[in-house]
Amino acid sequence: MFFLTKTPYLLKKFYPKQLIWNKSRAEKVIYLTFDDGPIPIVTPWVIKTLKNFNAKATFFCIGDNITKHPEIFEQLKADGHTIGNHTFNHLKGWKTDDETYLANFLKCQELTQTNLFRPPYGRIKKSQIEKILNNGYQVASIEYQDDLKGQESSIKYQDDLQIQESSIKYQDDLQSPYTLNPKPQTSIKPHISIIMWDVLSGDFDPSLKPEKCLRNVLNYTENGSVVVFHDSLKAWDRLEFVLPKVLEVWRDEGFEFGVL
Repeated sequence: MFFLTKTPYLLKKFYPKQLIWNKSRAEKVIYLTFDDGPIPIVTPWVIKTLKNFNAKATFFCIGDNITKHPEIFEQLKADGHTIGNHTFNHLKGWKTDDETYLANFLKCQELTQTNLFRPPYGRIKKSQIEKILNNGYQVASIEYQDDLKGQESSIKYQDDLQIQESSIKYQDDLQSPYTLNPKPQTSIKPHISIIMWDVLSGDFDPSLKPEKCLRNVLNYTENGSVVVFHDSLKAWDRLEFVLPKVLEVWRDEGFEFGVL
């Protein structure tokens, strides 16, 4: 399976400048990220391994997995890790129309309530980026009318789409419609940040030997790197071998582990 371990400069320039590929190179900090969870066995093991090294990470969660394993999702938050949106059904943006992609993002956002998003496979159209950055996060403010003394309150949605008391319909892979109703919130959330990466571990590739995966990560990670692992069954054989070893090496080299 072909993939680029280190994201080339020209690829970063191809996408809009709003995308985040790495953090400051001036600080000795590494940003560990995990995609595709939460799931049993793998995600709890990752949580325990990170705790052994006093490390925090950012987990880009699939909405469908959150609904299946809510207790693991809550454990991630309780342990102080940061949560990101990874769509509800792990959609590939290049093969998905914009409205379906946005609706899937929003369905996951109802669960994650985060300002971070990572497109599955790193494949996203520029038009989808624009929709998510400009219109993706439906935010509502509730204005309580005290003079009504408990009577019906008014809800005003603050977004560019001017959605008021409306719903978004989405067709999933089984062609079964669902309705997503934007939920009122008491405060405006920060603007969405789209997080990419500059080091891809390749742990998802079953043909990649664990030792090679380890070398890839250690050879290309530097100050400010955003490193991608996967808390998934597909990645398990390589992740179990690599993660404790890189954490030990980076700790001994004086790196800190930051969250996005």
